[in-house]
Amino acid sequence: MSEKTTWIGGCLCGTCRYEFRGNPPHTGYCHCDICKKATGGPFAVLVQASLEAFRWTKGRPRSYRSSSIATRGFCDLCGTPLYLQYDNDELIRVTVGSLDYPERVRPSGHYGVESRLGWADGGRGLPEEKTQETF
Repeated sequence: MSEKTTWIGGCLCGTCRYEFRGNPPHTGYCHCDICKKATGGPFAVLVQASLEAFRWTKGRPRSYRSSSIATRGFCDLCGTPLYLQYDNDELIRVTVGSLDYPERVRPSGHYGVESRLGWADGGRGLPEEKTQETF
């Protein structure tokens, strides 16, 4: 793909909006316990974007330190989980559900599989990786 696509998204109430440009971004499932707690779901599906290509177009999410290696952001009005950002990383990972058109991405793997819930069987057959970071 030679022309880069604009990806847009935001929170449920519209207070926080973002955009980034790039080719179809890397997207994956994360089964770690922190992602489960942060999203309130059985896993997170996260979409990577270069910080250089990413910008908030409306509002700013509130952020909090979710572990010793990362920060997460959410809308402080409606509570929508919006992103995960590891310390000293050139990427931001937005929640797939916050994209306006989440059907345009396709997860390519699983991370944190040692914490996967036995009944959470989405994305069968994709590559799997255990958690490498310590929190």
